[in-house]
Amino acid sequence: MKLRKKIIQLYIVLFSLVCISVTPIFASQLEYQEEASEVIMNSLQTQPKRSFLRRLYTQLFFVPIWMHEKKLSPAAEDLFDFIKEDNTLNPLGKLYKSNLALESTAANFYAEGSSLTQKIELEFKISQLYYAYTNYAYFGSINWGAFQARISNLMVNDVSTEWVLHRPKVNPILMLENAALGGSLNEELKKSVPTQFRYKALQKELIRYREIEANGGWPKVELQGVLKKGDEEFGVESLRERLRVTGDYVSCENSFEDSIYDKCLQKAVKIFQKRNGLNTDGTVGSGTLKVLNKTVEERITTILLNLDRIKWLPNRSSHLHIVINIPAFMLYFEENTKLIQQIRTVVGKPKNPTPIFSNTVKTIVLNPYWNLPKSIVQKEMIPKLLKNPNAMVKKGIEIRTGWGANAKKVKASTIDWAKYRYSNHVPFRFAQIPGPKNALGKLKFLFPNKYAVYMHDTPAKSLFSRTKRAFSHGCIRLQKPRELLKTFAKFNSNLSYDKSQKILKGKERTQISLKERVPVDIIYLTAWVDYDGKLQFRDDIYKYDEMQLKSFRKW
Repeated sequence: MKLRKKIIQLYIVLFSLVCISVTPIFASQLEYQEEASEVIMNSLQTQPKRSFLRRLYTQLFFVPIWMHEKKLSPAAEDLFDFIKEDNTLNPLGKLYKSNLALESTAANFYAEGSSLTQKIELEFKISQLYYAYTNYAYFGSINWGAFQARISNLMVNDVSTEWVLHRPKVNPILMLENAALGGSLNEELKKSVPTQFRYKALQKELIRYREIEANGGWPKVELQGVLKKGDEEFGVESLRERLRVTGDYVSCENSFEDSIYDKCLQKAVKIFQKRNGLNTDGTVGSGTLKVLNKTVEERITTILLNLDRIKWLPNRSSHLHIVINIPAFMLYFEENTKLIQQIRTVVGKPKNPTPIFSNTVKTIVLNPYWNLPKSIVQKEMIPKLLKNPNAMVKKGIEIRTGWGANAKKVKASTIDWAKYRYSNHVPFRFAQIPGPKNALGKLKFLFPNKYAVYMHDTPAKSLFSRTKRAFSHGCIRLQKPRELLKTFAKFNSNLSYDKSQKILKGKERTQISLKERVPVDIIYLTAWVDYDGKLQFRDDIYKYDEMQLKSFRKW
């Protein structure tokens, strides 16, 4: 016990030297810190060992962090100021109000006098405020456990997917320890804010939308039927004002800004449609009207939700990076965070959702075989074989006795397929040979994963003309796979685009291992800021927004 007390006293001296800097260490201050440490240590004995308060004060040798004898510590002042200046917080929310209340209580304590017990009680409350704020700012409000349970329950309806998480590398206790040992809590809080996926730009949009909310939001647009250029209707004026509020509408010199749907307003509608993933035809029908009339509160909630998703995405340091955003139906190829290529994609249907995960593109296959996964074999191919034993021949699909190089071809009519329809094991390999019928087209980009998901070409080119493109079994189909191949060739000396073009004219399967491997993140953002600085919104195609909002914490 004596040794422990000496360690505490030594730490108190060191802590005082750092935090008070050139201020003399008066005996009363040292005495206060020693007494406070004893009170803190004794008070925490009843706390669970893994509680935040116990872990925090054990790590800092039970030294008071926020409440000094005569005034608040620099760390406390930093915390109160940082929370007050965080414009992303709801000023009417519990967290913001708690911050103001605790700051006011502390000021009263020092102005009017208070006991050591009162100061330690307030010390703990400020620590709990700090814990709540760091949870809000760096870990977010999504209950990931509840969400994972919800998507697991989808399997009951024969929908199987996954969302792989990357826990934020933020340690609130270490941040405080660094601040105590000569640092600044303000700087610790600032440097822990995520920077990837244009997080800070989306934060600024949240602040802008909170200002719009404070000013009354935007008017509801009411139209009779479909609005086309040249139409005159009373609701046009509310449409113009609605778009003006969000910055989509900018006044034109030749516009009278009356009830006529003119060229100037139509241009604004097209901008809005593009930002919201709608068909950019400039016509205001029921679909566009529905999105126009989403409230500012709904949009703020969506932005908050997606800010929290970004916090749990991997922090990339590679100079090359591929991002596939499922709700946007787009692939983005970055070099040093700058966009160098974007390609339309087709992603998984809601019944076959593309999983959310990260990996690295390591291999490109020219003229690929399509090895059908067991799920497709059982759900789609075996029922067809039961009706017609020659069904696979028409699709160019070979059936072999296994996956080995020497596996023999099987004649479908010789197999009793009924016994494999619901079996846990299907001992046959179904493989579609290279050629014009192949579902993978002529190119496949592999990033090894347990989901058998990859990027590939497709013979079904017409789907890329659609605005919403969720049609696959989970893999990512590319509108311009050869353009992506060309981009990979720029960074890989062992990959010749011209030579590959010659190989692609034939049917010989060719596999190329990349020297410059590229990390790929498959993400799910329904609100984000694009590379041109424009705020984008998209439909919640897999209903993940809906699921996560069921247990979304409000601050």
